[in-house]
Amino acid sequence: MNIFSIRSGLLAVAALAAVLGLAACGGDDDGSSATAATSSSGDETVAMQTIGDAGSVLVDSEGNALYSPDEEANGKIICTGGCEADWVPLAVMGNEQPTATSDVAGEVGTVKRPDGSEQVTLDGAPLYTFADDGGPGQVTGDGFTDSFEGQTFTWHVIGGDGTSGSGDSTDEGADSGSSSGGYSY
Repeated sequence: MNIFSIRSGLLAVAALAAVLGLAACGGDDDGSSATAATSSSGDETVAMQTIGDAGSVLVDSEGNALYSPDEEANGKIICTGGCEADWVPLAVMGNEQPTATSDVAGEVGTVKRPDGSEQVTLDGAPLYTFADDGGPGQVTGDGFTDSFEGQTFTWHVIGGDGTSGSGDSTDEGADSGSSSGGYSY
């Protein structure tokens, strides 16, 4: 074997390795990038889903309805402490950026919580799941009013147009009457 055939063989192997490496890095090119708000992977942070009488609502990646309290519409976090046990902040890890399906109206982003974590927002309003929903595909907290540590909150599911839901929940207007976050059913 001469040096030219060895060199040609090495170049062919290197070229094949480069092609295989590029193929492994990307699947179908759908025009989205790693920082785009939509992805074809199905792993979006938020999406729209139709849930019973609530209609089209914003959900997390597991299908849990997302809510925001009227009192945090300006993006300032006040649901802390005991509030977080019932209204669980939707957060992203590290420098991860939240993503959304193309049917989500509004801009997803993050806001820093007092504990340093990054909470997902829609048009600046922090997003939460409701522990009493019982899992994906349920909306029971729309219009719910409760109090934690002296702060009263009124919660709304985020509707298909990016605004608060209709308040048609069976818990509408319910008030726990508790400053510690407990419920009185």
